[in-house]
Amino acid sequence: METATSMLQLGNFPVDKANYEEIKEYFSTFGLTPNQVKVFFYLGKVGQRSASDIAKAADIPRSETYHLLTALQNKGIVSATFEHPIKFSALPIQEAIHVLVSTETERLKKLKKSGPILEKLWEKIPGFSADPNEEPEEKFQVLQGGNQVNSKIFDMILNAKNECRILGSEKDMIKFYHANFLEALKERNIDYKILSPVSKKSQYIFKNMDKTKIKELCSTVKDNLCFLIKDDDEVLFFIKNSTGSNREMRAICTNSETIIYSKSLLFNNYWSNESIGDSN
Repeated sequence: METATSMLQLGNFPVDKANYEEIKEYFSTFGLTPNQVKVFFYLGKVGQRSASDIAKAADIPRSETYHLLTALQNKGIVSATFEHPIKFSALPIQEAIHVLVSTETERLKKLKKSGPILEKLWEKIPGFSADPNEEPEEKFQVLQGGNQVNSKIFDMILNAKNECRILGSEKDMIKFYHANFLEALKERNIDYKILSPVSKKSQYIFKNMDKTKIKELCSTVKDNLCFLIKDDDEVLFFIKNSTGSNREMRAICTNSETIIYSKSLLFNNYWSNESIGDSN
């Protein structure tokens, strides 16, 4: 029974559920939905198939399958034939990752260029002006899904004036690396500090970074703890359900002084007690 429950069946193709869930989690950092991952994974493992074959194997309605295939084609990681019925195939995984990373890199470049232009255009149109002497209200925002969370993290990094501090597990840092967050940190003229387990598996992601700004987090810290603090005026922390099956990315972002203070206190305590990451 254990073997059966640990396997996921995509048509006639058996998949190790734990490995698949991990793959799905990494793909979510590139903005792919769970069903998009399922379709891409199936095509990547079984080869060229028609939409009806995919819908049946992945247990997804045929109408939705066409939408998923269109989205994957738009991302450049699935192609289609001219024959009838149309057959779809996935790019090899190395090429697919290259395409997804390149897309996110270009998106980051556009964000950097668009920000100042949008700001100037916005200021041209008169509107309500807040009282500069009024105390700012404490607010929070619930972020659901990889696109919302990743966009907010980019926003925090790009708008940081002095410092960003990040604490997270090895898996979190690998996700941040593939989403280009670490590259964005390096390019910004701000101070940054990173606390994370630094094993041989993850050392490559910090290869070109200042090792004095990275410290190894002790193994007793739970993997479900991950947060980013910007300039002591904003914090984003992940909400993780380590026992549930829902792997969709969720986070809360807030300017609450109390929450920022508690996260800063926690970060600074670990930072003062942990060791500098191995640069070899």
